[in-house]
Amino acid sequence: MTNIDLAAYMSGSISRNMAKAYKNVLSNPREAKFAFRMQQLFAKSEKRRKKVGEQEGIDVPPFLICSISTICNLHCKGCYARSNGIVETLPQPLPVREGSGYPLDEDSVAGLSAPLPHREGAGEGLSPDQWKTIFTEAADMGINFSLLAGGEPMMRKDILEAVAEVKDMIFPIFTNGTLIGPAYLEFLRKHLNMVPIISIEGTAMGTDERRGQGVFRRAMQSMELLKQADLFFGTSITVTTENLSMVTSSEFIDQLRGYGCKIVFYIEYVPTEEGTEHLAFTDGHVAEMEQLLEQRREEYEDIIFLSFPGDEKALGGCLASGRGFFHIGPDGSAEPCPFSPFSDSNVVELGVRGALQSPLFRKIRAARALGWEHTGGCTLFEHREEIEQMIEQTKES
Repeated sequence: MTNIDLAAYMSGSISRNMAKAYKNVLSNPREAKFAFRMQQLFAKSEKRRKKVGEQEGIDVPPFLICSISTICNLHCKGCYARSNGIVETLPQPLPVREGSGYPLDEDSVAGLSAPLPHREGAGEGLSPDQWKTIFTEAADMGINFSLLAGGEPMMRKDILEAVAEVKDMIFPIFTNGTLIGPAYLEFLRKHLNMVPIISIEGTAMGTDERRGQGVFRRAMQSMELLKQADLFFGTSITVTTENLSMVTSSEFIDQLRGYGCKIVFYIEYVPTEEGTEHLAFTDGHVAEMEQLLEQRREEYEDIIFLSFPGDEKALGGCLASGRGFFHIGPDGSAEPCPFSPFSDSNVVELGVRGALQSPLFRKIRAARALGWEHTGGCTLFEHREEIEQMIEQTKES
């Protein structure tokens, strides 16, 4: 698949998924009206991206991944954000329910919204207004989505409230689901462009083993609240060689449907800890995953199934570094992807346009980085030494 085909493929995929989302919410007038507006907007956004490309020579990706929070109320095993230095230690302990590893409710984190350091020497995280400015520029360029991550993004409600006003974008919020309560339900009712995506590991045992005792039960309680409120939401599952069959089975999908999930994100495991390399996908696992998802898409018309990073080879290589998306760190650093935390530019200083044209991004797109041979999973993570060398080259030039 060539780069030109990729643009058409991704635009077509967005259109198909929005049409499916619209069909799924027809029984809810507010959700249906919003989904219909988004369908119309995304058709215009595709033209915007093409126009910017033709007039400014910039290939505009359809989505971003942004880590807006440097704090988290959990300490999950194998967390890439902690491994990459995004998540810092909380300035104070959180109150927790007896026998549980999560806060009582969203009020438990009141007062913890102040920006905290990102990485050593990187300065403080961005303000709500700075994030809003970034997303306003991105939407004007035709970028449709920004996946919000962290840390725990719901610990930065000040940022969520600011960026929710950018109505020409949809913001999937990748959350552990432990902070959803009455105040957040009211916020989500008001801002339908904010879509909670609750992360679990499949089973209760698997989730609690990785995320903390009682986390799965709390996540299910949040799903029940969202379902009762008739809000559109989904789930995110870290998929490994060990749980692939289980989390893609019809039995498991039936459970998710029962919870009310309308979107299922499968995030392929990237081994950020030594000794876990066997959990990462091979090319064979990637192919198996794509085949299983095609079967589930035919079987479940009321659920959207997405995988990341997906079949990179079928898409002509890695989608990072602005080819399909890029990552913005809590301090505004423009990085190829969340698993490749290297940067030579900042969106606050250069804007989204400038970041897309950074020397590092250009080198990665021009080099074999988008077609490097790898065993599966994230291409850039496996070739991080080469990326570091590119960083040094940009400093010398």
